[in-house]
Order: sequence, then C-alpha cells, then structure tokens
Amino acid sequence: MPSSLLWAVDVYGRVYSLSTAGQQWEQCRHAHLEFKRVSAVQQCCWGIACDHHIYLNVHASDVPIRYQEETYENQRWNPVDGFSDRLLPSDRWQWSDVTGLQHQPLDSFQLPSETWEWEADWYVDENFGGEPTEKGGWTYAIDFPATYTKDKKWNSCVRRRRWIRYRRYKSQDTWAKIPSEQTGSLPDPFNDISCGGWEITEEPRGRLSLWAVSLQGRVWFRDGIHYVNPEGSVWEEVSTPGEVVQISCGPADLVWAVLWEGQLQVREGISRDCPKGSSWVVVESPSPEVGAIHVAVGVNVVWAVTKDHKVWFRRGVNSHNPCGSGWIAMVGEMVMINVGLNDQVWGISCEERAVYFRQGVTVSELSGKAWKAVSVPRDNERSHSSASASSLQSAGCFFGGEVRLQSQASVMSDVDSETEKAAEGAPSILEPEDAPKPRIPKVTSDSFISELVSDREGQIGRREGPPAIAEPPIPEEDGAEGETEGKTAPALVLSPSQSGGLDPQWSNVDLEEAQTHLTVGAVAESAETCSLSSVATFNLGMEEQYGPDERPLWAWVSGGGCAIDSHSQLNWFNSTTGLNTSMQAMSLSITPSQTAAWRKQIFEQLSERSKREMENFRHYEQAIEQSVWVKKGTMQWWRDWKPHKWVDVQFALEQFSGAEGNKDGILFIYYTFNEEKKYLHAFINEVTILVPVLNESKHTFAIYTAERTKQRWPIRLAAATELEMFDWLALLSVSCCDSRGIHGPPSKQAIWSVTCKGDIFVSEPTPNLEASPYPTPCDQMFWRQVGGHLRVVECNSLGVVWGIGYDHTAWVHSGGYGGGFFQGLASSTDHIYTQTDVKSVYIYENQRWNPVTGYTNRGLPTDRYMWSDASGLKECTKANTKPPSPHWTWVPVYYQHLFGSWFIFVSGGTDREGWQYAADFPASYHGHKTLKDFVRRRRWARKCKLTTTGPWQEVPPIPLSDVTILPCGPKSTVEQVPLWGISNKGDVLCRLGVTSLTPAGTSWLHIGTDQPFKSISIGGACQVWAIARDGSAFYRGSVSSQNLAGDCWYHIPSPNRQKLKQVSVGRTSVYTVDENGNLWYRQGLTPSYPQGSSWEHISNNVRKVSVGPLDQVWIIADKVQGSHSLSCGTVCHRLGVQPMEPKGQSWDYGIGGGWDHITVRGNAMEAPRIRMPSLTDNGNNATGPRSPLLSRGTSELNGNAVGC
Repeated sequence: MPSSLLWAVDVYGRVYSLSTAGQQWEQCRHAHLEFKRVSAVQQCCWGIACDHHIYLNVHASDVPIRYQEETYENQRWNPVDGFSDRLLPSDRWQWSDVTGLQHQPLDSFQLPSETWEWEADWYVDENFGGEPTEKGGWTYAIDFPATYTKDKKWNSCVRRRRWIRYRRYKSQDTWAKIPSEQTGSLPDPFNDISCGGWEITEEPRGRLSLWAVSLQGRVWFRDGIHYVNPEGSVWEEVSTPGEVVQISCGPADLVWAVLWEGQLQVREGISRDCPKGSSWVVVESPSPEVGAIHVAVGVNVVWAVTKDHKVWFRRGVNSHNPCGSGWIAMVGEMVMINVGLNDQVWGISCEERAVYFRQGVTVSELSGKAWKAVSVPRDNERSHSSASASSLQSAGCFFGGEVRLQSQASVMSDVDSETEKAAEGAPSILEPEDAPKPRIPKVTSDSFISELVSDREGQIGRREGPPAIAEPPIPEEDGAEGETEGKTAPALVLSPSQSGGLDPQWSNVDLEEAQTHLTVGAVAESAETCSLSSVATFNLGMEEQYGPDERPLWAWVSGGGCAIDSHSQLNWFNSTTGLNTSMQAMSLSITPSQTAAWRKQIFEQLSERSKREMENFRHYEQAIEQSVWVKKGTMQWWRDWKPHKWVDVQFALEQFSGAEGNKDGILFIYYTFNEEKKYLHAFINEVTILVPVLNESKHTFAIYTAERTKQRWPIRLAAATELEMFDWLALLSVSCCDSRGIHGPPSKQAIWSVTCKGDIFVSEPTPNLEASPYPTPCDQMFWRQVGGHLRVVECNSLGVVWGIGYDHTAWVHSGGYGGGFFQGLASSTDHIYTQTDVKSVYIYENQRWNPVTGYTNRGLPTDRYMWSDASGLKECTKANTKPPSPHWTWVPVYYQHLFGSWFIFVSGGTDREGWQYAADFPASYHGHKTLKDFVRRRRWARKCKLTTTGPWQEVPPIPLSDVTILPCGPKSTVEQVPLWGISNKGDVLCRLGVTSLTPAGTSWLHIGTDQPFKSISIGGACQVWAIARDGSAFYRGSVSSQNLAGDCWYHIPSPNRQKLKQVSVGRTSVYTVDENGNLWYRQGLTPSYPQGSSWEHISNNVRKVSVGPLDQVWIIADKVQGSHSLSCGTVCHRLGVQPMEPKGQSWDYGIGGGWDHITVRGNAMEAPRIRMPSLTDNGNNATGPRSPLLSRGTSELNGNAVGC
C-alpha cells in the first residue's frame, strides 16, 4: 500500500503532516499563515486560515493538472466574399462555444486565479473525430446547427474550427488561497470546512464535495470541484433549519452537522445528480443534558463529542439509514474526532491535546477497541535532542555537589516551615504500587524549590508516553439507545495528570497537578542520575513555540487522506526523541517567576542591610530644617458665580519643606470683585487631580479637590500659552506627588483610568478603599497623569498593563513614568518612547426633500445646519472644522488632489452613497429610502494624527479593539499570565508568553468564533466571557492554565430585549453593560455551572464597568448630579460588596466630568478587618457613604471639565 498522509494543526496554527511510512511530523514550510483547521483527502488538503480565508494544498504528482479551454470560430459563405465572418443576424456569434449560444472571443478567457498559468498560446485543432482535417482545421455543414464533416461540399454554407489553449495548475505542495472574487459575495467568513464525497454511487472519478459553515451558522456547498478544477467554481448556499456550528462530510453520501443548540442534523437525498442533497433530518444529542459540539462521519460510522467532552458512537448507520438507530457511550474524553479512510478514527484528547488513534477498527467491529497515542517527534526536534543530550552530559561533568548545596541552601533559607516539613515527609520516588496523590506545589516569591522538584518528577513520568486505553469490543446488536459502556469498561487514562488529578476548585490555585506512577525502569534510571539532580537548564532563547523536550499541543487532526486499515504496520507509537529517560529526568526548568523570586529575595536582603546601617545616624540633625519658595504668574480664572466669565487673576504656588523632609504647599488665586481684593486658596495635599482641558480658544486646565469633586465644579484656569500651561501642570503635579510621598512608576496595585480625550490617569489605592462598612470615599483618591494617549487600559496585580489607542494599536506599559509634557524629575529618564495615535473627525451633511428639486441643502428655517455635528446644534463645515486640539494634525491623503481630504463614511447602515434616511430631524435613521422619508444625512470623515511620548511600547502587528488580563489574587504568582484580546475585525485572540518580566508576550493564538466579537473579559479560575457584535453573550468553556485556549463557546441569553456591549468578570462575579446604559449582574454562578442562570438589573446610566480581583465593582456613570449641573463620565464605586452580597448596596461617586474608562483589575489589596461597634457605643460614627440621586438639570461649563 503506498504511503499516505495524516494532517494535523497545533494550537499555534502550524500545519503538520505525518506519513504512514514515516516516524516524524513534517511541518508545511510553505504555510506562512496560522490555520484553524484542515480537511484532507488523498489528492489534496483544504484549510481555513486565521484570516478566515480558504486555502488549498494540492499534492504534487507526475501527471500535471491541465485544463483545456476551447472556443469555436464560425463563418458563413456568401457569393461576394466567400467564407467570411459576416454572419446573418439570426446566426450564432463569430466566436462561440460548441452550442453557439455563448459569446467566447479569444481575449475573453482569463485565468481563474493566480494558481494557474498558460502553457502556450491559442492554436487550431486540426483533428476531427480522430482524423486529420485539411489545413486550417475547418469543418463544414449546411447551416448552424447541423452535422459537420471534414470535407467541403457544394452545399456547405457554413464552417467552423476549434481553437484550443491549455492552462496548468502550478500551485502544488503549497497553500493556495481561493480567489477572493469567488468568495466576495459571501456575507461572512467561514468557520468550518469538510471535504468528502469521492465515493458517491456512480460519481465521476475525481469529483469531490466540499461543505463549509460560515460564522453566521449558514451552510455552503462548493460546486465544480474536479481533478482538472481543484479549486471548484462557485459557492452555493444550502438552507438549514437552524444555525450550524460544525459539519462533517464522509467519503460517500453521509453528511452530518451540529446545530448551535447542541442537536445534530443529517443531510438526506445526496446522490450523483444531487450532491447537495434534498432535506435535513434532526437527530437528538447523545446526552439530553449536554448538547453535541462535534461530529465526524465515515462510510458507515458516525462519532460525536458532547460539551462535556464525552465520546459517542452511532450504531446502525449505513447508506440506506443515514440517521442510524442509537447512541453508545465510549470511553475517553476528546475535544474533536475525525474519521478517515476505511472508517479509521483519530481524536485529540481533552487534557494533554495529543493525537490518538483508534485501534481495532474493522468492518465487523466499527467501534474499535482502544485509544492509542501517536507519539512521534516533529521534524525540528531531532537536532535539538542530540544537542540537549551532549550539553546535559557536559553540565553533569562540570558542576559538582558544592554548587548544588549552595543553591539549595540559598533557596531553602526562606521557605515556610510547613513547606519544609511537607518536602521532608514526602517520598522522593513513588513506588509503582502506590496510589497517585494530588499535589499542589507552592510557588511564591520566597519558595519555589518545590516546583523544581515537581517539574523533575513530572518529566520522569511523562517520558514513558501515555498508556494505551483498553476498551472491550462493542457489537452492534448489543445495547439500546442511550446505553453506555462505562459500566464494564475500565477508566480511561489519557494523561498522567488526569489519572491522579482532582477537579479544579473554584478558588484561585496557581499551579495544580498530580503525581504520576513511575515505572520500574524509570526508577532505576533515575537512580543512576541522582548525582546530577541539581543541574538546571536555562532556556535563554527559543526559536520555536515548543521547547525541544516539550510535546506539541494539537488543535485539529484530519485523516481523510490517510489510507490505513487494521493490518497496517505503523511506526507511530514507539518513537523516541533521542534523549534517554535519565537525561530527561535531570532536565529542570527554571521559570521567569522563579527568577523573579530570587531577585526579590536579594532586594529584600539589601533593603534590610541598608536599614541596619542607617539606624545609627538617625539622631543627626538635618542640614536644612525648612525652606520656602514661591512661584507666581498671571492667568485667567473661570468665576464660580454667575455671570460666569473669565477673570484675570494672579496665581501663586507657595511650597515649603518640613524638618523631616516632607513637602507641602498652598495655591493662591488673587482676584478683584467690586473693587475689593480677594483670594481663593487650596492646600496641595487636598488636590485630587489636575486635568488639562481642551478648548479651541484657551489653554485651560482644571484643579479638583475632594469638596469640588462632590460639587462637580473644579477650579478652572487658563494660561497665556500652551507651554506655560504645561509648565504649571508639571510643577503642580510634582508638588502634589511630593506632598503625598508618591514617586516613581505606578505600582502593580494601581487603578488606571482614561478620559474621553485619551489622557491617562493612575491612582494608588489605600488599604481602606475596599473596607467595609466604612471605606475611603473615592472622591478623596489622588490621580496623577501618565504620558501617552490611549482609549482603553487594562492591568492586573502582577504589573502587566496593556493599552489600546484610537487607531486600535496595542501598547504595553514599559515600567516608566512621565512622558508627554512631564520633564525632568516628573519623568523617568528611560522607558519613554514615542507614541502615535490616529482618530477620525466626523461631520454630517444634512438635506431635505422638496417636490421640485428632490433632496437639496435648502432646509426649513427650523431645521438643523446643513453641515453640522452629530447633534445638529453646531455648524461644522469642511472649511471651519479643525482637529480636536493643536496637538493633532490632519493626515494627508494620497488622493487628496482628486477628491479632497474628506471622505464619505459608508457602512452597513447606509446606502451606496453613504446616506441615511429619516422622516424628520432628529429621528431614527435607516439605510434605505421609503416614501415617508423627507430628510437624509451622511457622515464625512477626516483623519488626524497625534504624536507624543510616554512609557508605552507598541505590540505589533494585529490591531485590537479590546483586551483583558487575568486578575490575580493578593499573593498569587503565575508562570504565564493569560491575556485575551479582540482584533478590530472581531477575531478572538489569546496572547502567549505574557509574564511579569515579558509583559508584551511572544505571539497570538487565534480562538475560533462563529461571529465577530466586540468585548471580552477573563476572571478568576480563568473564566472567559465575551460579547458578540450582535449584543449576545458567550462563555468559553474549559479554559485553564494548561488549556489557555479552552474548547468551545457557550451562548448565554441576553437580558430581555437588550443588546449587551461590554462585560467584566471578577473572582466570582460577572457584570455586563447593555447599549441602553443598564448594568446587569449574572446570578447563579457556581463551580459546576459557571454560566450562571439569569440576569439581574443593578443600575442605569452606566457607560463602562470594571470588576476587580476581589469582586470590587467600579463604573463610569453618566448623568450624575452636581451642585451646578449634571456630570457625564463619572467614576463610581459600588459599596457594600461582600461574599454574601456580591451585588453591593449603593454607589459612591468620585472624580467625574469626561471620564470614559476605568480598570481596577490590578487592585488586589485586601482591606483590613474592622471591628464593628456595638449598638450601645455613644461615639460619633463616621457618616455613611453618599448616594446622590440621578436627576436632570441645566448643563454648565464646569460640570464637564474635560469637555467630553
């Protein structure tokens, strides 16, 4: 039997193939893209890349793929010219097809795609019916159409000849993209694909059936796939009774699909004349409680996987009964199943993501006997293995016991006593007959030797490879529908961690794994290398995502082109990687978190020594006891009382330093009222925030204190120049930080926020901020500005901070501070980089219809401006519209000399010219014109660019629309920080390699979705929730530190008649915000049912929500009442959040007026315990938190200082 290929895709999107005659995975070197899944047959392999485009890989052969193009040249005889191209009006075209009905000139033939090439030019076919014709290749007939002959007769009035040209398919053994013009008419990209149908009864040889599922759940069939046309011709939609998430096509006429609700449907009526079939029949899921997520079909078999990863076999399936008769539960837990030639079965295990082969599948026993892991190396591992072995041997000869003892002593000096006792009491080598026990290694800043030992033990156990899974044969006649084999079959053992591990607990556990059985051989070999047990191998560079000793993690497998049977001899199950067990056992892995623990320990020791040395000098007097300096200037002040206007004032900052080195100061504003000199003052230590305010005519900034934050009425000042304003802001910011003792970069627990203008602010939380029942009021929080310009910021307590700009560029915090207008002491000297951002400025063109001229720019006197902003209240023309501030500059457009700098914004809600129609101004707009539409508008856009500096580094190349980072507990440490994002196209991505030392990570892992998403959040226990662009909610199942990508999405019903727009997940709480500004809390979240049960309404007028690692809830609220006006974009804190009352009780209002985003996901600082006073206490208790009502009022200038 000739060799054939098994295809697979790893979790990084790389495609591998394994030959039946080979012993290693060969990577497809020509695949420059990351693939989601593949579907293989013997002659080719289809795949869906992460860009949602379909690619085809045709295997090279000795016989090239050639296609013959032909056209006919037709002529008629007339007495004057003889045979000429002057035809009668009723005749066929001069150049036509064989029937004469289609016009086909020579220049009308084009190559279908770039994967084809012409072999030669057009030439005349001089053969007719196997016999040569006269020179010129003409054949004659009496008329069109008639019987043609090669001989000319006296009554031959017409003639024709055939022109031929061949094109050759040149893209073989490489991935070729299906032409976009053939898929451009599709409404959405593809999410699943399956190829088969080459054994349909009486089907012409070389004919294939390709089925695909789009992101919207629609099914498509690729027509015209043949040996001489491997790409096919056109996509045809196949109607379905519901939304489909996955489909499988067998070699013959079996086609099954999985519906969104978990049911399955079978396609009936498939034949040679109707390869698409005629109707669907719904089949219930194998388990009534959980639906199906995957199905795979062959010739006479159907396998399915349910949401709990259980594997099921459908009995009684054949060509006469494609629906089968009943389900049989099989042993094993898989994420996907694939059926190939001869009904052989492959799968990918749930726990270890390894490829498994089903042994014992025969014609008489279609269910097989046991699962066996495919254990072969990849093509890039053999060289790594030999190099690793030699390096380990040399390391073992060089390092002695002295190094080992020193390393252990330095590490174990600060280990907790409990950990030491546990390490001493635990046996070093587990006997074969001992039962495996669960083990949770403790990895903290001062103890990580336990993980080193556990890694070594885990490697010893894993080198033996996963054992085969025994399972008794299943006769078809045994068992009724719904019966399972679990009663008699032994338990499935897919991986060492599964055999002894416990179910993941609801609490946050950083690392959890189980000790494994060690074979006698492994014990003996480990004893030989006990002298080298302290040798550690550091991986300073890694070219591949996998290390040389790591097994690959597979995401998809396809055996449709793998021709094996029960008698095939395969070398896939006994391969070694080149390192013996003893070498593998002594290879230890030092993680970045362990290296960080060493650094922290050294830093603490140096700090303690510095304190001891300075203790003897504390009684020395300071050289300078106290100093005072004053800076004065002239500004304008926005008067607090009516009539409000700008008043010229004298501004002074008096700053002094005390005997102990502490600094403080006072602000003075001297003004004249009714010819009387007066002044305002504010203590520097009472200032809570300094905010630059954008204004077209003045360079202004606002000063907030706690009292003015309550009133929503700051001190607003205007400088003469922009440089002077920035000088005062930098000076005041440094003074405020000095008075509060805040220096350096933001801490890991910091709270980040962003204004609607893109300015970034950070606040250092106090321990009492989340205290109950008397927390620190959030209007007393001090906010300082950080350089840069962003739209979204997310963080966690490990110091990983990411941001997204208005142009969807991703940025990571570099660890510095300052930047922008902060210079000198207000900014760090390093870790400051140039940052750019691009945004669009929109104006609206409005028109009204009249019976004479139709739609024109002549409106009614009561109409809005014909060129205005979105509200219509402000006139905005192309000439007078300027960038948001002097920092922004217009971006030049390459076609500006033709069409100007402004361009029309066209989307799905407009017509082709960008117009939106309505009955009147203002009203609900729609993208199509009706008889009742008398007004219309369209949006014009122009891009502007901002260049600044800040502690941010760009993370290329994928633009993002949302990002989320795992919120960690107070003392938790993780080796790799889970970070998820959503691209600007709606794709879900998972960032790999994110740690505290490398916060930017290394690469993206694409997560499959059925539709584009817009919001995502990851919470405690790796719970991932997301919001799709249509407003529906989803939960990602089986996400863990070992399985970063999870398995599948579960649809969560939205609140009644509401479309969600944002989600935030904490430790045990899930909050969402809908498009109408309502805040919802998800009830019924339990470890066994993390999707929850229902939504409960909490509040309205909410713009954004952020849930922290301690389930604290913060929001950005709209329409918050102040002393003078309503404030839009106010930071609010939910009070009374307790484990028994996660929804809280009331709101506390903080800084407000123009804020757009906040994240508290880095604040894992637990509040101190407070003793509740008794009812008999007569002391004066603190007043309770404020909760002003939301009401309407007249908007005034200072109520929204940022100018959102």
